[in-house]
Parts: sequence; C-alpha cells; structure tokens
Amino acid sequence: MAPIDPQGRTINYLRLSVTDRCNLRCSYCMPPQGVANIGHDTILSYEELYRIARSAVAIGIEKIRITGGEPLVRKGIIDFLRQLSAIPGLNQLVLTTNGVLLNELAADLRDAGVQRLNVSLDSLDAGTFARITRCGNLERVLSGIATARSCGLPVKLNMVVMRGINDHEIADFARLAADTAGTVRFIEYMPAIREPDWQRLVVPGSEILERIERYFTLLPLEQTRMAGPARNYRISGADGSVGIITPVSEHFCSQCNRIRVTSTGQAKGCLFADSCVDLKPALQTETDLLLTQALNSIIAVKPSGHLMNPSECHHQAFSMASIGG
Repeated sequence: MAPIDPQGRTINYLRLSVTDRCNLRCSYCMPPQGVANIGHDTILSYEELYRIARSAVAIGIEKIRITGGEPLVRKGIIDFLRQLSAIPGLNQLVLTTNGVLLNELAADLRDAGVQRLNVSLDSLDAGTFARITRCGNLERVLSGIATARSCGLPVKLNMVVMRGINDHEIADFARLAADTAGTVRFIEYMPAIREPDWQRLVVPGSEILERIERYFTLLPLEQTRMAGPARNYRISGADGSVGIITPVSEHFCSQCNRIRVTSTGQAKGCLFADSCVDLKPALQTETDLLLTQALNSIIAVKPSGHLMNPSECHHQAFSMASIGG
C-alpha cells in the first residue's frame, strides 16, 4: 500500500534523476553561462540508484520516472532501466527526455521495459527551438519522436509556454495532438533560475486553455490514480488529448503524489523546497532499512505546498537539470 503524507495525500510516484548533465542548454533550465557539472564521484552509482528505487517500491511507490539532466547521456542507462523494470511491485517505469538520442536508443528503451516517454519539445519552429535550447536541432528531435512511436513507445510531448517566445505556437501544438492522436501537455513557465522580471514569461493555464478552445472543443478526462499534475482534456472529434500544468497560477499541491531524488542522493518532497534529506549515509549501510526510513521521513515532512505565485517566489534559484524537474 502506498504511504500517506500528513495532508492525506497518497504518495505513489518517485522522480529519480540519474545525471545532472544534458546535451541541451534550455533557457528556462539554466542561466546563459550554464552551470558547473557535478563531479562523477558525487553522482550516485547505478547500484545506489537501484537500491533507492527498490526501497521506494518497498514502501509503496508504484511509479518511477527517470529524469536528468538528460538521462540518455549517461552510459549504461539501458541496463539500469532493465534492472528497474524487473523490480517486483513497480507498475510503471517511464522516462523524460529531450529526444536528442531517441533515434539511437528508442528500441533499446522499449526492450528494457520503459513503458512511456515524455519528450520536452518547446517549439515546432527550427529557429525558435534553437534559441530556446541554445544548441538544439529540431529535425533530430522530431525524427527521434517518430522512431520511438514506430517502436511502439507511447510519447507525450511537454511544452513549456513562454510569453513572447513560443506562446504563439499553442494552437499548433494542440493541432499536432489532434492530427497524431497524441498527447501534448502545456506547462506554465516556472522561475527555477529566478530570471529577473520572470513574471513577464508566465502564460497562465487559464489563458492557454482559452487559446486552445478558440480552435477545438475540449472534453475533460478523469484523473488516473498515478497521474501527474496535469488537468487533461480529450480533443473532440479526434483521438488526441491535451493537458494543462499550472504550478504558478493554480497550485496543484493538494493533489501532489510524488517525491523526488536527485542524482547526488538528495531526497525532496517538493521541487521548490529548499530542504532535503541526504540519502548517502543510508546508502553506506549494507541493508536498506535506513534507506526506507529516510524515504518515509521525506514523506512525513512533505510540504503542504510551495509559496510561488504569479507575482513572487521565495525559493533559492536552481538549475532544473540539477534536481530533475
């Protein structure tokens, strides 16, 4: 049975980062100068990450999402995923990627037991995509998505909507979902790096929804038990769907079902929490007892919500790649 936190929320979902490294430099993830890579000796080994995953499932976690940085840049990732997929009691193994390496790895991911991919894709225009990612090639990512789908891997697209940068493409992404019978999730810009005047970039979820509804009729979908924070809608007359994620304008904290562990072993109850629990001391013991106790302790102090709103934020600035957003 999945654990319950002090607010009565069922915690059944772990986001597990395997690396802070990435082959893109997205503007909302890190500042223009980039961030210093964490040393290899600081990143958890696959054995340690496996123990965390196994211990999480032992306390009732049913879904694990592998994140980074970009998880596919870490050597040995396929064998690690194969190990995870064999953990008894794990019902869902999913992965978030920027799609750059999917042409080479999609079939291996499917064979390793990954059940679904989320691909970060913030523009369908090559120039805009290159500006947002600072180095990305759109055609390579689109080709990788097509390869993954041809391998039988379901793909959800995640678009971070930023006013004046890519918000004019909202309808295009919704049309893509309708035309491909796929799923696109629109995510409000979050001020992780606390860019000056970040508020100008936020397009509220209500506005995103209103823009989509100028072109499509949306039918609300029921939230599944292990789903993430999106409010999901089926596009009438098509098999595609869209989701709206509103961390800034309409907090979904009361339904949050997740904890996260960084690639350095820091366990957090909230992406924007400044406090964390270091799992490394527990990993130095031979049994998993201290590890399960540490994971339970994170759930026991999971915040009721974050303090971010459309006008201000109070967290310390961080790179999303360093935490596994």
